[in-house]
Amino acid sequence: MRKEINMESIINKINHLKRKKNALVIAHNYQLPEIQKVADIIGDSLALSREIANVGENIIIFCGVKFMAESAKILSPDKKILLPVKNALCPMADMIKAEKLKEYKRNNPDSKIVCYVNSSMEVKAESDICVTSSNAVKIVNSLDAKKILFVPDKNLGNYVKNQTNKEVITYNGYCPTHERVNKSHVKRMKNKHPLALLLVHPECDYDVLKEADFIGSTSQIINYANKSKNKKFIIGTEKGVLYKLKKDNPNKEFILLDNNLICEDMKKITLKDVLNALENEEYEIKVDNSISKKALKSLTNMLNKSL
Repeated sequence: MRKEINMESIINKINHLKRKKNALVIAHNYQLPEIQKVADIIGDSLALSREIANVGENIIIFCGVKFMAESAKILSPDKKILLPVKNALCPMADMIKAEKLKEYKRNNPDSKIVCYVNSSMEVKAESDICVTSSNAVKIVNSLDAKKILFVPDKNLGNYVKNQTNKEVITYNGYCPTHERVNKSHVKRMKNKHPLALLLVHPECDYDVLKEADFIGSTSQIINYANKSKNKKFIIGTEKGVLYKLKKDNPNKEFILLDNNLICEDMKKITLKDVLNALENEEYEIKVDNSISKKALKSLTNMLNKSL
């Protein structure tokens, strides 16, 4: 009971400071349930990217990981972007360095570099265009180049490769969370729940994707489940998405493909961290102007092609 009272007190303080400071709390679908409860906007990477450019608030508390907060700052340079926990990182984003792309471009001048948004601003700056899991196939198919280097996620890259006539070269990056599940997990859960539909994120291994009834981003998975007449679903993405799925569909059942589908970095931010970010206006995201301008081009190219 005391814990609930304390949480309610923190939430009240957060809401008060949001109004007082003209601040907005944005949260990715993988955030803790209590973070999603206080968020003004919740979504996947593409949805949040679109919203960031249009919000009127001066301060944005970004409940996600560093690359997302960086993108927010690049898209809204005049706003103060705060990441409540400065070491909330994305392991996959650190698997590719800008120097590798510079070398590739020197050796492959006719190729286009397509960069998953789960990457650093330095990598975005060396890329021709960014993509998210919800628009990657559409954007790759729209490009005029026949040869594409897709970085850093090999699984999303392989998913795209199987839906295009272009030559797609993939990098060997991956999401450690989605990499934990394989075909054996699918077989076990389908045997246990034969009437359930399997909805998975394209960051999963291609052997998992081949068994799926639907493949999509977190927001696309939520939308699919909301519209489906089916009553039971196996969810092949990070645990945080279950909060909104269950909230939107109280009469449907959602089972996680594997209990290890948890991103530790996405779970670092607590209500106390959000409150601290509002009270002390930390930790502010700073970006190098020259890198930011180049990264903005790849992000803007993505948003224009996503309309």
